[in-house]
Amino acid sequence: MILGRRRRESTLDLPTLEQARPAGEFVASVLSHLREVVDVGWNLLDVDAEAHRLIREAGATSCYIDYHPAFGASPFGHVICTSVNSGVLHGRPYDRVLADGDLLSLDFAVAVEGWVADSCLTVAVGTPRSEDLQLIRDTEQVMWAGIDQVRAGATVGDIGHAVMTEAHSLGYSINDRFGGHGVGRTMHEAPFVPNHGTPGGGAELVAGQLITVEPFLVPTTSELVVDEHDGWTQLSADGSRGAHAEHTLQVTEGAPIVLTARSDDPSPRSSLG
Repeated sequence: MILGRRRRESTLDLPTLEQARPAGEFVASVLSHLREVVDVGWNLLDVDAEAHRLIREAGATSCYIDYHPAFGASPFGHVICTSVNSGVLHGRPYDRVLADGDLLSLDFAVAVEGWVADSCLTVAVGTPRSEDLQLIRDTEQVMWAGIDQVRAGATVGDIGHAVMTEAHSLGYSINDRFGGHGVGRTMHEAPFVPNHGTPGGGAELVAGQLITVEPFLVPTTSELVVDEHDGWTQLSADGSRGAHAEHTLQVTEGAPIVLTARSDDPSPRSSLG
């Protein structure tokens, strides 16, 4: 996306808050459940199976199973992204047992009653490393800096600039290939919501619109490489660990409504909206 020209999305299919809430609440509940139960000894395929069970019981629809974008080697084939340690994004579940001290990101998107929500959290498995807990806190802080910019009339450049500035202030570089996005009837819609940007640049937000803010941080690099074994997982180029955070938001004239807010979220701002 070329930043710098301010434009308004004019043909959006906008849900009411009542229409958008069920998907957000379901995604939040699944991630909270997985954060509570997944532990040392869980296989990534079992994490996927548990998420799939909850989707079936709720009558929801996975956004991932048949998803096959240009950057994926094949249809994803699972219902949740499980990125471990140097796997930063798009981790495709495989036969791997979680060990004490692993760092696990869980990225989950479904449709409920025709509307999509998408969210991600990162958890320390078993005995946490202090540096991992700090990385998780920093990633959440950077996400909230972006969320603070979300309101009708703001632009995606405002969000990206806030994310980038906060990341830089904490000593991180930022990868500009992936970021947040619009959601609605499908998982990825316009506009792209970058993790870098110029204030006032890019698409202008409108009240009622659904978007995600989605930063990911690695302490020592901003470069990612694709795991050659699955053609999906984005690995840190130097093998260092990464963390990932994401919420789905509904734009209002004031503070956004955080549709995927979790009751067990440690962030003091998890109850916005």
